[in-house]
This record gives sequence, C-alpha cells and structure tokens, in this order.
Amino acid sequence: MNNEFVILHWIYVTSMAAGAIAIAVMSRNPRGVPKVDYFITFLIPVWSGIAYMSMALGQGMTEIADQITFYARYLDWVVTTPLLLLSLCLTAMYYVDKNKIIISGIIIADVVMVLCGLIGDLSTGTNRYIWFSIGVVAFLVVLWLIWGPVRNIAYEQNQRLYRLYLVAAAYLSIFWIGYPTAWIIGPSGLNLVSQRVDTYLFVILPIFSKVGFGLLVLIGLRRLQNPLNIEQNKKFT
Repeated sequence: MNNEFVILHWIYVTSMAAGAIAIAVMSRNPRGVPKVDYFITFLIPVWSGIAYMSMALGQGMTEIADQITFYARYLDWVVTTPLLLLSLCLTAMYYVDKNKIIISGIIIADVVMVLCGLIGDLSTGTNRYIWFSIGVVAFLVVLWLIWGPVRNIAYEQNQRLYRLYLVAAAYLSIFWIGYPTAWIIGPSGLNLVSQRVDTYLFVILPIFSKVGFGLLVLIGLRRLQNPLNIEQNKKFT
C-alpha cells in the first residue's frame, strides 16, 4: 500500500467528517425539516468515513487470485446506499404517508445489488461477471423504482417538492451509474484502468454521492419551509 493510496483515503475520511459536521450544524436550526432527515444524512458520512478509515489504516481488503478486493467499500455501501435511498424516498413522500412497501422494495433491491458486487469481487473467472450482471439487474430495479413509483408519489404533491425530487433523483442516478461503470472497467472487472485510477474513482464518486447528495436534499427541504413558500407548498397539484 503506497503513500498516495493512504493519503487519498485520509482525504476521503476528512471530507466525510467535514460533511457530517456541516449537517450537524444545520440540524441545530432545522427550519421545519424533520430531525430524521438530518439524522439519516449525518449517519451516511459518519459510517462511510469509518469504513474508509479502515483502508487508510491498511485494513478492509483481501487478496483473491492476485486481485485485491476492498471489502470495506461494500461494508460502507451496504449501509449507506439504503440510507441514501431512504432519504430520497422520504423526500418524495414529504407531505404524505410513507409507502413502506415501496421503501422496503427499493432497499432490498439495493442490498442485493451491493452483495452481488461483493460476491463478484470475491469470485474468479466467469463467475465475476455472472454476479456483476445480477447486481446490474438489481440496480436497474432500483432505477425503475426511483423514476417510476417514487417519482409518481412526488409528482402528486406540489411543484416545488417535485422539482426538488427530480434534481435529487437525477443527481443520485448519475453518480450511481458511475459505480458499476468503475467496477467493470477497473481491476475487479475488465482491468481496463489501473488500481490507481480505480482508487481515485471510488474516492471521488462517494464524496459527491454521499455528502453532496445529503446537502442537496437538506438545503432543498429547508427552502421548502421558507415562509414565502409554505402556503404554496400546502396546495397539492
């Protein structure tokens, strides 16, 4: 493990800590946004920072058939990605009762996606691509739920919330597409890019998709509570 690898992961840990602190400060003046939204977005960078700290310390990885598997990434994702989807769903259902079936379904599909990625990373030969393919199918289910049933719930409410949901969903979807792309072109898949590039990708992508997404959603929800917008927000379309 070289110094660049260590430095990159400590930068990541620092970024997660800074994001968690920013969210904690915002929660002191919630501006009408439920505390649960702050708690979820706070927990995401905290857990992710802890997982990546293990890699900065030279842990959280193992070697399978001359290939390094960073299982700490999956320990991160199996917790934080369901929380990110929960945050997105709570945003879409901000003014209405929460649809527990849809929330459960999207979280289950997400966990299947993450675990298939882990099993694929621990596999060799053709088995890697079999598990990767199953994970991609699960990911497509997640995207379908985001842009289908969950989006429809947001649409049934007011225009401001719907616009916020579209921005948040598009933001998350774009960065999440980067994960399987980085996986398949990196050492875990086709080995088209080096381990160094792979490390950079899996440091940059989660900074934006975790802290960036959390701040985007919280700032958007706080704006919905602006006194000038409250009456409009109550008028569902």
